[in-house]
Amino acid sequence: MLNYVLNSRAILIFILPLALGLLTVFSFQPFNFTIINFVVIPILFLIISNVNKRSKSRYRKKPYLKNFFYIGYFFGIGFFLSGVYWISYSLTFDESLKVIIPFSLILIPLSLALFFGFASLISGPFIKNDYRSFFLFCLVYSLTDYLRGKIFSGFPWNLWSYSWSWFAEIIQVLNFIGLYAFNSISIVLFCSPVIFFFKLKYKYYFLSFFALIFFSFSIYGSYKINSDQKAFSTFSEKINMKVISPSFEMRYIKNDNEIEETIKKVIRYSDPEADKETLFVWPEGIFAGVYFEDLKKFSNYFNENFSKNHLIVFGINTEDLTNNNFYNSLLITNNNLEVVYKYDKKKLVPFGEFIPFGEKLENYGLKKVTQGYGSFAKGHKQKNFINNNLNLLPLICYEIIFPKLVQDSEKETNLIVNISEDAWFGRSIGPHQHFAKAIFRAVENNTYVVRSANQGISAFINNNGKIIKRLEPDEAGSIELIVPLINNNLKNRNDLIFFVLLFTYLIISLILRNKTNAK
Repeated sequence: MLNYVLNSRAILIFILPLALGLLTVFSFQPFNFTIINFVVIPILFLIISNVNKRSKSRYRKKPYLKNFFYIGYFFGIGFFLSGVYWISYSLTFDESLKVIIPFSLILIPLSLALFFGFASLISGPFIKNDYRSFFLFCLVYSLTDYLRGKIFSGFPWNLWSYSWSWFAEIIQVLNFIGLYAFNSISIVLFCSPVIFFFKLKYKYYFLSFFALIFFSFSIYGSYKINSDQKAFSTFSEKINMKVISPSFEMRYIKNDNEIEETIKKVIRYSDPEADKETLFVWPEGIFAGVYFEDLKKFSNYFNENFSKNHLIVFGINTEDLTNNNFYNSLLITNNNLEVVYKYDKKKLVPFGEFIPFGEKLENYGLKKVTQGYGSFAKGHKQKNFINNNLNLLPLICYEIIFPKLVQDSEKETNLIVNISEDAWFGRSIGPHQHFAKAIFRAVENNTYVVRSANQGISAFINNNGKIIKRLEPDEAGSIELIVPLINNNLKNRNDLIFFVLLFTYLIISLILRNKTNAK
């Protein structure tokens, strides 16, 4: 059977990599079978190594560089087809967009898979079953993930490191080294079982070293979590917060009656107490299709139900009449529905909130997924919301997946609030994967993340990435917590350690190459 697979170009280069890519989805939320990556990545390495070896015999008359590209490319197709298929679900809410569902289901994986294809193309000709190749493989795949998260506005979705989101002890090191460095180390750990197949000395020393890294992270994580629990148990700076998740079905509000009914329902879930100082967090999307000027007509409901001790966070569309721009905004208002803070979304979803190349593509009848034809304008750099001891960083929807937004935030940030509309993705795995990113941002910034997501996972996540309270996607209601406002210097601010790691892999690979050539 093994010989049949090894001798079949179709299986080895197309079918097997595709199958491996499809399997990776089970390593992420909501499945969390991280162990799958300890099998998938070594097999991918061995396939590339085997094809490189056979390119000098079986494939020598063929353009064998294409084989390397195809291996990574078909692996990437499987990876993204199973991992982000749920994006196409958002197109089901507009009849005019349903026709492009098959194209989005195929084109998104075909486009994103290019990153894996080029990673295999670059590393493939140099991959053998040796230590030099091991570090070169990890270097190239680490760099490719970094580029995927940065270029063309970036899409750092389901980096390998996110398969640890359930393991709080392991991910504490994020706070020190950052997401991409941790992702690179994760690739090294996941690939390490391939060393068993090397016919070289010292393989058990290498494996023992990688195991030591794993256990060191775990021990450090346990120590940090225990230390933080003791330190923050008597923390004086706190704020009472209430997260509301109405679990509305995805819909666009069409008239004033629907606006009024929505306000009544969300206020009922909020159940405000007049004498208790509280920051209420409502999710994005509950006022879909409504502009703030329309909402202001119902300010009496806010005045009658909330008090001067209350502030309300919610998402809504806003318009800037000075430049005629429209924004997807997060507002914080008082009980009179007066705006005390406004944040305009910076990271807009391509085709979801804006059309790339603007009018050129709109002339072909393309429109964004959200209501209307015109694109939202991109928000500019804005300061955090500051109120007494509170220094709040707002993030709307998928902005939570970008560590750069957290890294660039004010040093005094002591709370992150993320509002989202996850009803776009139905009962798929999408909302669960979205939530995993919020866990990582909490650890990186060493502060609480408060998340309100309609038909997503709403939660209080502490600075160690542990879930204190949560509401599931199909749960309607509220959760309340007195949240510590943690502000210290333990915040990850850059990707320096990631580049140090890449340089280290490169040096090790070059040293081992020279030793091999000397022999």
